[in-house]
Amino acid sequence: MSEPFIRKAQMRDVKVIHNLLMTCSTQGLLLPRSLTQLYNCLREFNVLDPGDGGEIIGCCALSIVWEGLAEIRSLAVDERARLGGYGRKLVEECIEESRTLGIYKIFTLTYQDAFFQKQGFVEVSKEVLPQKIWADCVNCPKFPECDEIAMLLEIQPDDSGES
Repeated sequence: MSEPFIRKAQMRDVKVIHNLLMTCSTQGLLLPRSLTQLYNCLREFNVLDPGDGGEIIGCCALSIVWEGLAEIRSLAVDERARLGGYGRKLVEECIEESRTLGIYKIFTLTYQDAFFQKQGFVEVSKEVLPQKIWADCVNCPKFPECDEIAMLLEIQPDDSGES
């Protein structure tokens, strides 16, 4: 049996990503995203490939919001793979990508605060994220009564000298 691995999303993954997000949305784990939104931000996504030629079993996006600030969003793992540590691996991949881009503040808006706390994120006031609030949140059906929890992670540059 092949080991799942993380790769950049491809066009063929969009509908599977959409299905994963819609399933998690109906379970109250995250907010849904439209197919149009997914096509527009496909390059932001990393996916969890099962390694056996089948459809992806997880996804996570890193969205650049502002100078020095990125958001981890749309983290979803298929129910059958949820206890394998794959959500953590997807988040770690986004954190490393952020570091590579020279972005050292990463936030998320989530219902899964305990999961993100384990990854080093701390809860913050949404007012700390003004660019995000006005860029995306004003178009959300829950705005201004957002019930997601804002969490922030500040990382250090990679001091190993590697690029």
